[in-house]
Amino acid sequence: MSSVFVSNLVLLVVAALVVVGTLSSLLAARFGAPILLVFLVVGVAAGEGGPGGIHFNDYWATYMVGSAALAVILFDGGLRMRLASMRGAIIPAIGLSTVGVVMTAALVALVAGPLLGLDPLESLLVGAIVASTDAAAVLFLVRAQGLHLGRRVGSVIEIESATNDPAAVFLTVLLVELLTTDTGNPGLAMVFGVLREMALGAAMGVAGGYAIVALLNRVDLPGGLHPVMVMGIAVLLFAVTSLLHGSGFLAVYLAGLVLGNRPVRAIASITSFLDTVTWLCQIVMFVMLGLLVSPEKILLYALPALGVAAFLILVGRPAAVFLCLAPFRFSLKEKLFISWAGLRGAVSIFLATIPMLAHLPQAEVYFNVAFAVVLVSLILHGWTMAAVARRLDVTLSDPAPGIRRFEIDLPGQTDMELVAYPVVAGTPAIGQAALPTWARLMMVVRAGQTLTPEAAGHLKVGDYGYVLAPPKRVHQLDRLFRPQEATPMDDGAAFPFVGEVRLGDLMSFYGLTVPDSELGLTIAEAFADRSDDHPARGMRIKYGNAVIEVREVVDGRVTWAVLRLEAGRLKRSIAKVRRLFGLQPEGEDDEA
Repeated sequence: MSSVFVSNLVLLVVAALVVVGTLSSLLAARFGAPILLVFLVVGVAAGEGGPGGIHFNDYWATYMVGSAALAVILFDGGLRMRLASMRGAIIPAIGLSTVGVVMTAALVALVAGPLLGLDPLESLLVGAIVASTDAAAVLFLVRAQGLHLGRRVGSVIEIESATNDPAAVFLTVLLVELLTTDTGNPGLAMVFGVLREMALGAAMGVAGGYAIVALLNRVDLPGGLHPVMVMGIAVLLFAVTSLLHGSGFLAVYLAGLVLGNRPVRAIASITSFLDTVTWLCQIVMFVMLGLLVSPEKILLYALPALGVAAFLILVGRPAAVFLCLAPFRFSLKEKLFISWAGLRGAVSIFLATIPMLAHLPQAEVYFNVAFAVVLVSLILHGWTMAAVARRLDVTLSDPAPGIRRFEIDLPGQTDMELVAYPVVAGTPAIGQAALPTWARLMMVVRAGQTLTPEAAGHLKVGDYGYVLAPPKRVHQLDRLFRPQEATPMDDGAAFPFVGEVRLGDLMSFYGLTVPDSELGLTIAEAFADRSDDHPARGMRIKYGNAVIEVREVVDGRVTWAVLRLEAGRLKRSIAKVRRLFGLQPEGEDDEA
């Protein structure tokens, strides 16, 4: 009976930690704390060195759970990525995820050796463990605060986060093997090993993605089983690819990418299910990693670990980013933000468990230093990411609140889906007589009654409208059901322009600070590029001391926008116009 009691006690503790971790996310959101840091702190507090006093040192279980959790998280990341948003970002991201990882590891090794008293190979292992970024967490932090990264910057960060794990994992495993067998310099084995891992991972991922698509569209399953099957196949694909010495992490990301960009059954239920599962994976993974930590041991390595973290954040990561992105047309501000977006997360602590499993002499050093680096990164980057993004003008302001949308899968076909929207005050859908030609209003729920479109008439506040639309065009309906802010067109400080005006022309006339990569773009193209082809009324782009704001969007493209200038620049622009028409002599004071 004692074993039954212990089993029930374990279940109690695990469930309680998950519940506490989940509820703590509300507290974190209220005070602006990085959510992943909260999960980690919950684990530390419950551990042996905290008030919870739970003794947990099972690195093998942590490695297994961490592998499965990361596989699901990366699969979900690929599922939500659109191929159209990746244009111009793939090659820079791959450079960062391969050459950038090796470069970062080598630079960190230069300071890890003297600070920690390690030999060159051991120092390089420290660098490899902390070289991998957790940029998916960066995107979550930025989006949670209402910011939209530019398309290319956001895509580079996200693709890098999904593809830099293979290089970091292979480099870590290779160095552990070299330290275990006490062989010589890794030489070219490192380069060929990374290429093999990525090539096999890419092949397995693409093949696995198409296999999932074929299976979903041909096999009829009872309701609710599609998401479970897809998640199981993702973990299976990760395991098979890893056993074949390929990158399981890359494979699951690409499989999700293929699935998310193909028409398949039950995609709405799959994405909804993965929303919950990925949160659970992050909670479980970070809580388990926190349980492994002993605060007393962390303090022993605090000073050298802080030195490693400072060098990585201020020198190692920026140097790798600037060198890898030098051949591409990224502005200085974009490079600075990508450098700052190198948040270290679960992957680094996860990699630090590998030396523990191999029983390396300095395994404790690697683990505690990695944990300290992640802790510093979560605190520093987590609290400053949104502020830095705004300061560097790499975001698209979107003052409109997020849209609530309920997607309903229609069994038996993949061309259309049913989408439900709540109709709230201030939305263009109120009084809407007709939807776009590719969408059809199917029914309206009003005051608890289900009405046909003919019986309901125009949509009213409090209604729920059910619309039939192609899955890939659903986002274009959002603008009809998104509350709009009142922005009067007769604002004296705002100059209206059609969406086809080129930014280069505005720069030459108004003196805007426009990045070189956007000079040839029109206003409509700039908003499409930065919003991943989802512009909405009220979105803004800041160019120095000027702001361009969307006023009208038709069929997903900006047709009208206004330019707002600061007071000083406005006066200079007016004076320029006066001189242009001969109303103000050259050299006369602009204040006249």
